[in-house]
Amino acid sequence: MDFDFAALTSILALTLRLSTPLIFAALAGLYSERSGIFDISLEGKMLIGAFFSAVAASASGSAWIGLLAGIVSTILFGLVHGLASITYRGNQIVSGTALNFVAAGLTVILGQAWYGQGGRTPFLSGAARFGTIDLPFAQEVAGVPVIGPLYANVLSGQSLLVYVAFLMVPLTWWILFRTRFGLRLRAVGENPAAVDTAGVSVPWLRYRAVIICGVLTGFAGTYMSVAQSAGFNRDMTAGRGYIALAALIFANWKPVPVMFACLLFGILDALAIRLQGASLPIVGTVSVQFIQALPYILTVILLAGFVGRPSPPKAGGVPYVKER
Repeated sequence: MDFDFAALTSILALTLRLSTPLIFAALAGLYSERSGIFDISLEGKMLIGAFFSAVAASASGSAWIGLLAGIVSTILFGLVHGLASITYRGNQIVSGTALNFVAAGLTVILGQAWYGQGGRTPFLSGAARFGTIDLPFAQEVAGVPVIGPLYANVLSGQSLLVYVAFLMVPLTWWILFRTRFGLRLRAVGENPAAVDTAGVSVPWLRYRAVIICGVLTGFAGTYMSVAQSAGFNRDMTAGRGYIALAALIFANWKPVPVMFACLLFGILDALAIRLQGASLPIVGTVSVQFIQALPYILTVILLAGFVGRPSPPKAGGVPYVKER
């Protein structure tokens, strides 16, 4: 297969699109887990957000209303996890796992009941989808060697939500490391008793982190069904919530490394799509099933061999009980 520069720019553009839901979901998990609430329900929240955003966009004909519905649905769904983990001090892993199962079943049942299409929502088109945005002077500089095609074919022509995802990375860094809220959020994940002693409500801080997690997973789900695709399909997240968790662990709970980890998984996914049906030297034609599994296989390899000892928040996963 001939990897010319045009093919390279195509893969890079696809990498940005495939990395976007991972970045949203991984940053969502970053806020939650930095506050001490481990959240493996990212997959379920993305699924809920994708479903309800597609439903609202289909009913209203507006992608923006779809985005709003996706965010509201994931916040409400996430608050169930917050209620179980923060208020009732339940097991956070069990709660997150249960929510993933609920989301997988609920979206199919409602989709079939409302539309009778096997869990799918109606096809979205026009204003019901987020279209692509052409950046200024993209066509004018397209002929400039190297820089032109990268700007015109990779950076330009992406959905608005792609740009929002990458802007969220420096914003998250600033919030976590340059604001009082971020300082308290990180402190409550390390030593909630000290935060409580300082007169700050530990449950309220953690609830705010859960709400932010819901907002970002709403963006992730909406992107998948209203921007990347033209509607909701059954189990369309396909394990991306778990890959986002893997990226979060791989990046050691830091926003900028999270972005690069998501880009790594995104380019693996892009290569898997590009290599389907291709004939490679020595091995010949690789099966489609193996190519599709490649990002998940490499995720396990990276986590097993390159992460080393991750350093999660010390109070992560531990319910806080106020001393009397």
